[in-house]
This record gives sequence, C-alpha cells and structure tokens, in this order.
Amino acid sequence: MPAEMSVPTSQRMLDLDKPLYTISVAAEILASHPRTLMMYETMGLGVPDRTATNRRRYSQRDILTLSAIQRLTRQSGLNIAGARYVIKCLQLLDAHGIPRPPELAEIDIEHVRL
Repeated sequence: MPAEMSVPTSQRMLDLDKPLYTISVAAEILASHPRTLMMYETMGLGVPDRTATNRRRYSQRDILTLSAIQRLTRQSGLNIAGARYVIKCLQLLDAHGIPRPPELAEIDIEHVRL
C-alpha cells in the first residue's frame, strides 16, 4: 500500500497549507514575476506565511489560489476584482450544487482560499 494511502485524508489536506515555496520558486511555478506575487499579497490574495527571518513561504493552497486567479485574468480577460468575484460565485454555485456555466466549468477552485 502506498504511504499516501495510509495517511488520513484530513492530514493530507493540511499539507496544502504547509509553507514550502520561496517567492522565486512560486513565481516560476506560476510563470509570473516575483513582484507580481508581492502585488497579489498587498491585495490580500495568496498571502504567504513568513519565516522567523521574515521571508515569504507560499503553500500549495496559495499556489492553487493564484493559479485560478491567473487563469481567469489571462484567459478570460478579467481584472483582479472580477477574478475574485467569479471565484466566490463559483464557490457558491458548487456549495449549492448548481451547475456552472460551460465556459467556467474547467476552473479548479476546490482548494482555493480567498
């Protein structure tokens, strides 16, 4: 049995919040400039944890959140406020079991936190 299967689901979900990535690694994963991530941070999106020496550390959940925002801004042409609004609307639709519009069906917001 793989090691991941023996770990309870709730514990695997906590791993999403573990601060792992430096700002340069997170920027590379997201194909963005580190300054863009700093701008998102000032807007309250994907706020990273800080180490004892005040260095940013992004979690997998932060990466997923910023990825969903970037997908909406880059592919759908929304601004940041519009992307935030659409994500909140999609979360409400999913929570109430209402089907999404077809053009937004592929946006993964399962682990997004705003």
